Amino acid sequence: MIDIGPYAHADHRTTIELVLDIQTREFGVPVTYDQQPDLQDPAAFFRRGAGEFWVARDAGAVVGTIGLVEFAPGEGALRKMFVRVDRRGAAHGVAQRLLDTLLAHARAQCLARVWLGTTEIFKAAHRFYAKNGFAEIGEAALPPAFPRMKPDTRFYRIGL
Repeated sequence: MIDIGPYAHADHRTTIELVLDIQTREFGVPVTYDQQPDLQDPAAFFRRGAGEFWVARDAGAVVGTIGLVEFAPGEGALRKMFVRVDRRGAAHGVAQRLLDTLLAHARAQCLARVWLGTTEIFKAAHRFYAKNGFAEIGEAALPPAFPRMKPDTRFYRIGL
């Protein structure tokens, strides 16, 4: 049974392993742990304003992550959405449950929009975001304070 809940310090090692494995080994994104302050201390990084960081756990192991950063009043950024390869797809519903959790929280916190950046190679993520009502936008449409990550090349937003 998959459980979605707020990140706890006990999740730190398995969260790092999951995210780095997907980023570097699976997709070859040239990013390190040291370049990701949101991964080094998720609680401190995400839990400001309306932000939060959630993990999906299966028998105690982290199999998915998603985070929300409030970067301006009423504006949130979705970050660190990753799901372990054997838990992906509609049959498992992990990604959908993580996103639903984030969007429900964002609405409860009265955010007006959620923005996100992703890389060109995450094709399934592009389809997933579109299916869930996110509109693709150009980089020029990003708010000035949007916390862009260096590898990001595609951008989306959704109104709440």
